[in-house]
Amino acid sequence: MTTTDPATTIDEPTGTPGRRRTGVMLPRDLPPTEVLTFARRADELGFDELWVVEDLGFRGGMTQAAAVLAVTPRITVGIGIAPAAARHAAFAAMEVATLGQLFSGRVIAGIGHGMPAWMRSLGVWPSSPLTLLEETTTAVRSVLRGRAVPDGRYVTLRHEEFTELPDVVPPVVLGVRGPKSLALSGRVADGTILAEPAPPTYIRAALGHIAAAGEHDLIAYDVAVVDDDGERALEAVRPGLAYVGEPDWAPHLVDLDFADDLRALRSRCGSPAELAREMPREWVDALSLAGTPDAVRAKIAARHEAGAGSVVLTPVGDDRLAQLEQLARAL
Repeated sequence: MTTTDPATTIDEPTGTPGRRRTGVMLPRDLPPTEVLTFARRADELGFDELWVVEDLGFRGGMTQAAAVLAVTPRITVGIGIAPAAARHAAFAAMEVATLGQLFSGRVIAGIGHGMPAWMRSLGVWPSSPLTLLEETTTAVRSVLRGRAVPDGRYVTLRHEEFTELPDVVPPVVLGVRGPKSLALSGRVADGTILAEPAPPTYIRAALGHIAAAGEHDLIAYDVAVVDDDGERALEAVRPGLAYVGEPDWAPHLVDLDFADDLRALRSRCGSPAELAREMPREWVDALSLAGTPDAVRAKIAARHEAGAGSVVLTPVGDDRLAQLEQLARAL
């Protein structure tokens, strides 16, 4: 790719809609001594992508991305998901541009609303979350391409001030749920992240709401366990589904034939852990990437067929390094 002038880059995002990829999530609570080991091994095992988490109280997304990019030669690293309210769009663009310069073609930047309870606890939840997300996304994407940024309610900046721009523009994808946010992603972003669970029914429904006019990458997260004993894998993945059924997860249950029964079970259970224990086996199977290597491979293929460009496996359990080896058997 060529650059036409120091402040203008050609629109060439890293994401490759149409190419089917399989990624893995870097667990947010790995011991610090295992973080880079996990990243290196994910690269060696052949995963296409490694996604880092930016959850309040854990590790910073941009810092993790830089660290794992520096110790891996090949794998694409996704930031999933940086809250729009956590940093000004100008500084978010600087961080993404720096990663794009230093690790050309290997970065995907995920931005989202952030968990409302976390953002409110910090005093940064905006009165119009959709407006902030739209303005932040538009500003970051425009800065990366050397384009003017329209003045907004929350975001104002001069694109001429940004001179350190990447030759290969990292795609900016939105981690969102709900019809309005998905439609926004289809209008202003390069792609969309669907946080777990993301069965094929939800992928198809989400793409309908996204309704992007051009190419649009879709990344689907799902909790995953691979074991030669499929039933043991389904039992082991249950803790990762503990919060399914909470009101915030309602969009993920769209078009599932057991959605109403799941909500009813949630209302009867005293805790998320109890819900995970009481779920029928068939629900666990439908809402996870758990099973034998062949079964999980088929589930990944079904998500790709439904429209996901990337399917990201989220390990569940204690020994995540050992799980990583098992998950790779489904590639």
